[in-house]
Amino acid sequence: MDIFNIEAQRLDGTAGTLEPYKGKVLLVVNVASKCGFTPQYKGLETLYRDFRDRGFEILGFPCNQFGHQEPGDADEIASFCSTTYDVSFPMFAKVDVNGDDAHPLYRHLKQEKSGLLGTGAIKWNFTKFLIGRDGTVLKRYAPTDKPEKLRADIEAALAG
Repeated sequence: MDIFNIEAQRLDGTAGTLEPYKGKVLLVVNVASKCGFTPQYKGLETLYRDFRDRGFEILGFPCNQFGHQEPGDADEIASFCSTTYDVSFPMFAKVDVNGDDAHPLYRHLKQEKSGLLGTGAIKWNFTKFLIGRDGTVLKRYAPTDKPEKLRADIEAALAG
């Protein structure tokens, strides 16, 4: 499956594929506004600002499947991200990451890189996937992995 052919709706309601991100290093993250890991938005934004000019994108996918920690609608999510963390990386419409209604992107990511002990399921908000310029899923990170810990892997993917 070509990851760049997967359709995804932006938070502003526009639809399209991930084709505009072809040739870039991506970090895909399922995010939530009311999670203990929500302060990671700050570290994610720092990574984005540090590396975006070198072909790096962060794609944020709000998810309400874990403790109902993303209850807001698109406008509320956009407002929270903008006013609280000055998020400038692309945000997408709220998705499911597990179960029968899991977004096709997350079905693909989980198939490519399983989690701890080989489980496919996403365990919580702020699970992160690093994707190479060719669409290959390079690495999966746990919610507890802070964004700054990913810096060396991002550098390597950008150089590779």
